[in-house]
Amino acid sequence: MKKALINIDYTNDFVAEEGALTCGEPGQAVHDKVLALTKEFFEAGEFVAFTIDKHTENDPYHPETDLFPPHNIDGTAGRHLYGELEAYYQEIKEAKTVYYTDKTRYSAFHGTDLETKLRERDITEVHLVGVCTDICVLHTAVDAYNKGFSIVVHKDAVASFNQMGHEWALGHFQETLGAKVI
Repeated sequence: MKKALINIDYTNDFVAEEGALTCGEPGQAVHDKVLALTKEFFEAGEFVAFTIDKHTENDPYHPETDLFPPHNIDGTAGRHLYGELEAYYQEIKEAKTVYYTDKTRYSAFHGTDLETKLRERDITEVHLVGVCTDICVLHTAVDAYNKGFSIVVHKDAVASFNQMGHEWALGHFQETLGAKVI
């Protein structure tokens, strides 16, 4: 079974203390595991996707404009990957097994060619890491399920600013989507 790591929104705005929509300490606490898994998948020759939220400030047509403060605004440092992950991405970004895509909705699949990239490589299992567990990771998992992918969620590499939502999503992945939560 071919597998891929999907790194979801692990950016300064979602993780750094001064991030515009930060999950703060819970997000920072998973940094080392997110980085280690990224290195593990890359070094094993597995496909590594970075799916990163991208917004235009005060976009009157985007539904998140009324739900959340401006975040991951195009051209800002808030969109950079958090911590050591940014430097590692810069080292590996030219590799054929590394893929970066902007996304404008919660799911990494919505409006992107991620599914095409996975299918081209005969990938059937996706491993999810990043933030927020109960928003973008959850919506990505639901879409992966609906598209027929096997799902693995690394519980020590996902986080949220809502601990109750985080816990609920971990259960939902396993009980409703049949995901392995490891």
